[in-house]
Parts: sequence; C-alpha cells; structure tokens
Amino acid sequence: MTVVDSQAQAKTPDAPIARAGARLQALDIDKSLNGAAILSNVTFDAKPGRITGIIGPNGAGKTTLLNVVAGILRPDTGSVLLRGKDISRVPLYRRAALGLTRTFQLSRELGALSVLENLMVARRSQTGEAIANVFLRRGKSRREEQLAARKSRQLLERVGLWDLADAPARTLSGGQKKLLELARVLMLDPAVILLDEPAAGVSPPLRIEISNLIRELREEGRTLVIVEHDMDVVARLCDHVYVLAQGQNLTEGTFKQVSADERVISAYLGGVA
Repeated sequence: MTVVDSQAQAKTPDAPIARAGARLQALDIDKSLNGAAILSNVTFDAKPGRITGIIGPNGAGKTTLLNVVAGILRPDTGSVLLRGKDISRVPLYRRAALGLTRTFQLSRELGALSVLENLMVARRSQTGEAIANVFLRRGKSRREEQLAARKSRQLLERVGLWDLADAPARTLSGGQKKLLELARVLMLDPAVILLDEPAAGVSPPLRIEISNLIRELREEGRTLVIVEHDMDVVARLCDHVYVLAQGQNLTEGTFKQVSADERVISAYLGGVA
C-alpha cells in the first residue's frame, strides 16, 4: 500500500465530528436556457437531519434546479438561501467553503490518479498547493499531507474502497465511482450534500451500500437533497418529496402521499399536469 508515510497509515483516527446540517431553501426560482424556460417559480425547503427528494418526469428541470442551487448556474430570478442567507450570487467554490457540495449523475473522478489520490486532492486550502511552499514551508506542507492521507484512509474504509486505494480511479465500476465521489465530497465535511441520481447505473449490492451511507449521513445531522429516478430508492430514503413537472412545483409530501396523487401519476404517464 502506497501512502504518504508509515505514520499516516499506522492507525485510523477516530471519526471526526461531522459539520452540523444547514437549512437549504430555493425560493421562487426561475431559469431559462437558450431562450427556453426550464424552471418557473420553483421552491423547496431542505432541513437538517432529513433526506429531501426531488422527483419528476424527464425534462421536469430537476438537474437544472440542482445546478442552480449548487452555483453552477445562476437563477434568473428567485433566491437560494443557506442558513437563511442569500447565496444566489455566491460562486461555486465559495458555496463549497460554506458547506454546500454536490455529486453528479455521471461521476467525475480523476481517472489517471489513484483512488487514494482522488481524495487527497479534494482537501481545500492546502499549503503545498503553492509551489514555493513546498520548499519554504516544507514541514507544514508535510503535516497537512499526512492529515489528508489519514482522513482519506478513514473515508475509503467507510465506503468500502480501502482495498482499492492504489488502483487507478478509472478502473472502478460505476457504483464504486459513486462511492468514491461521495467520499471525495466528505473530505470537505459538508453540511449539505446534493446528490444527482446516486443509484443510477449501480448494481443492487452497491445500491444498498450507497443507500446505507446516505442514511448514515442523515443520522449525523447533515442535510441531503436527492434527485432520483428510481422510485424504490426514493421510497426507502426520502423523508419529504417535491415533485416537479414542466419546470414547476406540482406537489410535495411524503412519498406515499405524492405517489398517490393523480396529478403525479398523470405527469409520469405523459399527461398534462
């Protein structure tokens, strides 16, 4: 096993205390792309210690909404609030520093790097990122690198990928890449995690592992928002569900409530919501 040094792998540290979850709200979001209205007056409220689901038929605007909330896109009108503060114009990298992170439907691993290295580079504001500091602040850079290695090992063990730590990330299966992406997000100790179809293209055993990890994150008090097409996953995981159709809020409630709503059934079957 290639790790930064023997001290970094001698002992897995106790799990750090997770950052407390944060209330995340999208208020009256409008968004057009290339002249076409994608979202119109869309609202949701995600609270700490809960898994909030966002569902809807293809083209409902779910991923666009996630991109607006994450900071990849800016809303035309409306607001994104984190802990009650408007972050609608806050850039993506600063939202991550505030504790708001996301995963993607198609995992974006650094394929040429090892699984372990994919986690180590995710740690923010490392002294060694500046080339001069490698020489001028070598001791601090080394200590931070060792801390990153220990935390990376801890997270890889948590998601069941430690045995693959030295493998190139590109060799992982689709489900393993999703676990790696979750571990990479956890390197930032986020308060809020946005998950874009975490179960898509994943084998049943790994789908169970991912679902169990998401439940653990909820029990830690984090705020989780899931966009998902697999209704079995939504039914098992989500505490509250928002349904979008044609870029608008259709209804909300528990999965049992929304799945019995005739408007939801009509929207999924191609009817007019």
